[in-house]
Amino acid sequence: MGEFCSVVKEGRVTIVTIEREAVMNALHPPANFELAEVFDDFAADPAQWVAIITGAGNKAFSAGNDLKYQASGGEMSGPESGFAGLTHRFDNPKPVIAAVNGIAMGGGFEIALACDIVLASENAVFALPEPRVGLAALAGGIHRLPREIGMKRAMGMLLTGRRVSGEEGRQLGFVNEVVPEGQVMMAARSWANQILECAPLSVRCSKESAIQGMNASSLEDAIKGKYDQLHAMLKSTDFVEGPLAFAEKRAPNWKGN
Repeated sequence: MGEFCSVVKEGRVTIVTIEREAVMNALHPPANFELAEVFDDFAADPAQWVAIITGAGNKAFSAGNDLKYQASGGEMSGPESGFAGLTHRFDNPKPVIAAVNGIAMGGGFEIALACDIVLASENAVFALPEPRVGLAALAGGIHRLPREIGMKRAMGMLLTGRRVSGEEGRQLGFVNEVVPEGQVMMAARSWANQILECAPLSVRCSKESAIQGMNASSLEDAIKGKYDQLHAMLKSTDFVEGPLAFAEKRAPNWKGN
């Protein structure tokens, strides 16, 4: 249990909970630095294969930047890995799931957009309202949202700051699944378990190749790209274990190496 978040390891799954319920799990620099250390540890721990991030309570995932802290004149520097230690983290090939249990506004929405899978409870609300308070969604929201839902749909949110329900988020394409209120962590564990059924290096290869391939100038360049996790997968014992387990009609015993 940290000062601003808690971390629980359930087997190969790291569950991170933002523990600032009194301020709707809004984040200030001390919380961002603490979360950055948490995700540094997750990325470096070979025993941890999937992470889930959520917010304490049942009202908010994260209300974003702690504006009251900012208005008080508090120091506003942040970690290199960005808001919640996630929004500027581009070197983590392990999957991260956002379990959005309520409000995800501003930086809170940007945390979710930085995750690989987004699950939302029926009471979830997403928005990038920064222009309404003289700011902009500079923790990646301006750039991630158009890439995920298309420019016109993104502009409809970015230029108005309007609020979007979990169901509309699913229809727009940035939410994978909407579940009844109170069940989002159950859904997150279910998704994590499905990921754990797969070879971890295959999962990491798939994530890295998909994300880096988006930056290629053409489909051909993306397919011909050089990806570190692909080489790791091809050299792994799991690359042999998977076909062997299939041939022997048994569940594979993934080692992650």
